[in-house]
Amino acid sequence: MANRIVLNETSYFGWGSREVLVNEINTRQFKKALLVTDNTLISCGVAGKVMDTLNAASIAYEVYSDIKPNPTIKNVQDGVAKCKEAQADYIIAVGGGSVIDTAKGIAIVMTNPEFADVRSLVGVADTKNRCLPIIALPTTAGTAAEVTINYVITDEENTVKLVCVDPKDIPVLAIVDTELMAGMPRLTAASTGLDALVHAMEGYITKGAWEMTDMFHLEAIRIIYHNIEKAVEKDQKAMEQMGLAQYIAGMGFSNVGLGIVHSMAHQLGATYDVPHGIACSLFLPYVLEWNGVVCPDKFRIMGEKCFDLDMKNVSDEEAVAMVVKAIRDLETRLGVPQHMSEVGAKQEDFPVLAHKAYVDPCTGGNPREVSEEAIIELFNKSF
Repeated sequence: MANRIVLNETSYFGWGSREVLVNEINTRQFKKALLVTDNTLISCGVAGKVMDTLNAASIAYEVYSDIKPNPTIKNVQDGVAKCKEAQADYIIAVGGGSVIDTAKGIAIVMTNPEFADVRSLVGVADTKNRCLPIIALPTTAGTAAEVTINYVITDEENTVKLVCVDPKDIPVLAIVDTELMAGMPRLTAASTGLDALVHAMEGYITKGAWEMTDMFHLEAIRIIYHNIEKAVEKDQKAMEQMGLAQYIAGMGFSNVGLGIVHSMAHQLGATYDVPHGIACSLFLPYVLEWNGVVCPDKFRIMGEKCFDLDMKNVSDEEAVAMVVKAIRDLETRLGVPQHMSEVGAKQEDFPVLAHKAYVDPCTGGNPREVSEEAIIELFNKSF
């Protein structure tokens, strides 16, 4: 069996690292960009930091910013139309996962127009051409969309998230400029940081995990656990560590998949428009507890290497419980929702949500065999 690793070509890290952007654009001989961002990032001045850099160097670009927090098929299709109108030969994505995912969808359709309906991109689509070049500048320390081969688009008509996996969508350049993340509201910083923790923990216990991805995921878990609270309070060093850790987690899970935390979270986002990071962090402790029975040794390793827990002379059940408690305590300190009832979910919707979660592409990676009934049980526990 061959284990595959797909990563982007070039990445830069550090406070103010967007300073390399102009040189990279000129070196690559790009002509005109479609700058993809969202209206919130424009109004709060974060996107403006990148625009100022472009303007100072007379780099040509046009802006597309009408993107929802859970981006839709229409967002992608409108972006394709804008990209064609601008005659852009590359995309600069400035934003969190929603923006970068939208940019990926636009870039793939631009070079593979037969997938213009967007729905046909779900799963592993048979695209033929590499996407339009993307330069990604993340503004949250969470999704790692700048280094992954995944993107998620909401099908509003069918209230489902389309999980798309395509090595041809990976950005050619990532600039993880932590200064662009400094303006995140506290809850956004907490929830996106926890999303990165979910990526690392699910990626570590997923069926496809192997030595190289284990290395990435364990280090990401350790860094996030020891820095997320300080990063939420705007400690610059901790923020830089979070920017690095979420990227490291992306290097791992992008190549081995995730599990039912994401399958379930996708349904909260699609049905109730719950932000992805909040949905993921909500389900994490419940699913970890349920999965722990099939991989307790991995919980021992996480406990010792990442959470500084003493795992000597404890049973498998106790080892799992100790890690789950560490997560629950962290989420309590960060003040994020921990029950579905807090985000507007309805119990009568659970059978439909469970069916959609069961057929979600992330479900196949879960370490424990899953049924719709088991997912309903987990929804009820987390309600």
